Amino acid sequence: HGHKIEVGTLDSGILTVDGQEVIAGFPGSYSGAGFSVTYDGNGEVPDVVPEGNEKRVVHMDLPLGVKVTVFQWSNYMDVQIEMAKQPGQDGVCGNFNGNQGDDTTQSIMARVGARVRVNECLLSGHALIEWTPQMNQMMQVECSATTRAAGQAKCTQYLGAAGNAVNSCTFD
Repeated sequence: HGHKIEVGTLDSGILTVDGQEVIAGFPGSYSGAGFSVTYDGNGEVPDVVPEGNEKRVVHMDLPLGVKVTVFQWSNYMDVQIEMAKQPGQDGVCGNFNGNQGDDTTQSIMARVGARVRVNECLLSGHALIEWTPQMNQMMQVECSATTRAAGQAKCTQYLGAAGNAVNSCTFD
C-alpha cells in the first residue's frame, strides 16, 4: 500500500510508479511490494481501436484483488476496474447494496456529491472546466431560477470554490 501508479495518454508518455519510470519499453512489466504492472497489447477493447492507434494496455494487479486495466490512446484513455465490494464503497457505479433504486445519478450525488473534492482526488492533473455561453443558455432555459440557486448553493458549499467550477457543477 502507499504507492502511486500514474498512467497517462500515449501522447503524454506518462507511466510511472511513485514518480519514477519503471517500464523502459513496450512491452514490459514491473513488480513492487504487493502489486504488479504489465504493459502490453493484450486485452479486449471496451469500444473500438481509434484510427491510427495501436493497442497499448496497462494492467495493474493491486492489493485486495483490485485489477485496473488502462487502454491508452493518443489523446484519451479507457479504464476498467474489477474489484470485490469494499466496506463503505459508493460512487458513480452505485453502492453495491443490491438495491438498484438507490443507484440513480440523483441518489448517488445526494450521497457522495457532484464532484470529487480536491483533497480526495487521486489524479495528478487538473481538469479543464469549461463554461460556455451554450451551457449557460441551456441551464437558463431548462432549469428554474429556484433549482439553479439551490444547485449553486450546494456546489459552492461542496466545492468551496466559485466561478466556472460552481457553474459546471450546477450544470451537472
